[in-house]
Amino acid sequence: MAKGAMPVLVGVNQVTDHWTAADGADKAPSPLDLCVSASRGALADAGISAEHVETLAVARLTVESGGRPRYLFGQNHNLPGTIARDLGAKPNQAIYTIAGGQSSQQLVNEMAGRIHRGETDVALITGSEANRSMKQARRSGIELNWEDSAELEFEDRGPGPMLLNRAEIKHGMVLPAYFYGLFENLIAHEWGETRSEHRASMAALFAKFAAVARDHPQAQFDTATFDATFLATPSKDNYPFADPFLRWLMAQDNVNQAAAVLLMSDDKADELGIGQDKRVYLHGMGEASDDHISERPKLNGSWAMDVALNRALEQAETTPDKIDVFDLYSCFPCAVFSSMNVLGIDHKTDGRPLTVTGGLPYFGGPGNNYSLHAIVSMAETMRAKPGQLGLVLANGGWMTKEATAVWSTTKPSTFTEVETAATPTEKVELETAPSTGILETFTVTYGKEGPDKGIVFARTETGKRFIANTSAEALQVLLEERSPIGAKVRAQTSDEANTIDFAD
Repeated sequence: MAKGAMPVLVGVNQVTDHWTAADGADKAPSPLDLCVSASRGALADAGISAEHVETLAVARLTVESGGRPRYLFGQNHNLPGTIARDLGAKPNQAIYTIAGGQSSQQLVNEMAGRIHRGETDVALITGSEANRSMKQARRSGIELNWEDSAELEFEDRGPGPMLLNRAEIKHGMVLPAYFYGLFENLIAHEWGETRSEHRASMAALFAKFAAVARDHPQAQFDTATFDATFLATPSKDNYPFADPFLRWLMAQDNVNQAAAVLLMSDDKADELGIGQDKRVYLHGMGEASDDHISERPKLNGSWAMDVALNRALEQAETTPDKIDVFDLYSCFPCAVFSSMNVLGIDHKTDGRPLTVTGGLPYFGGPGNNYSLHAIVSMAETMRAKPGQLGLVLANGGWMTKEATAVWSTTKPSTFTEVETAATPTEKVELETAPSTGILETFTVTYGKEGPDKGIVFARTETGKRFIANTSAEALQVLLEERSPIGAKVRAQTSDEANTIDFAD
């Protein structure tokens, strides 16, 4: 293992399984099955055997990413070890990484650095989700057995830091759509758009993603009818979930998907006889992490995205206009709007692809591992068009953790490791017992009976922020066509929870 080695991506693969209960329990893929299948494909793509793998890194399953895990069909106590066992690999290091959609690109950045430092020659990264198997089996009364383990020692990095603070939890901010709704409604207000107008804007953007998914051979969902009109219109199949989002404007986790990538040093690739046509290089990387959403000064975009993207572009010695193709993380439209704003992209006039998969709502959103699919598809795109530059942006939390990279088949003259993730220096102070304020942004959550709860951010006269829920009367104001952002509110506090009404 030589220090200063040039890391290179040499093997990629992804799999999608459309299993239904009618196919029978014996054909239901588990997370292990999917990872092994994708990993075998990546090794085959590089033309090497599993015995060459020195480091194995695995994305964390959603069920183990926070809170109390609920194993419907048994726990795999050592996912990295069972993957290695089934592949016939004997890595000297195995990692089960932290939670977050940023983790795939983050692992690639980390493994590239380890290769460059001479700590490993060959690294295999994989991850999967089998939510489709789990949900359909439970619904159909099918019993599956995913209990497993292995003897291989592995580094379990845990789910990572808590992304919620006490005040957020107290006010019901417990699902990603609720957080992203706060971003989205503020963006709509600043654009001067009503609820219907912004749904049309979101749908116009995401219809382009759905069209890419329609033609992707590994897409989980059939998006042939997902045009802008369908995506913008509430219906039985496209129901409201958290204002302003309808079902098909959000990431979908009902998937059986896995991906795998193989990195090694250029010298090792030469030794193993891997052709130049398989090699895709990292030109620049960037990472950043933000505070709890209620403490962020910026809510009409993402400070962390801004920093991570600009770090990657600067390291690659390029600019956004030189990038030929993107995969911008697309859990919700505001995530894409935010990254496009950083990059100076207007999707209405810029014809460059914004996704190589079709995105999390249409290609599929396999938990923490989506961006590994983006990296696989980006590598395939780069191989088909040698010399182009591609950028992958991976996002975790609520635009909380960002990891990005610029890719190309062109070999860079030097490799520079990713900088330590940037963290913010400014925070907004929270008011725990407010009396009055100005509405800053909001969302409305939905239950089976319709609108359920209003969640708002507001600012006091001194600039402090407070979180609140709404009275029944105030909830109806949030549902009006025109945005109420900027209106005066009154607040009262009970048991650490604030409730607002609109002032006369």
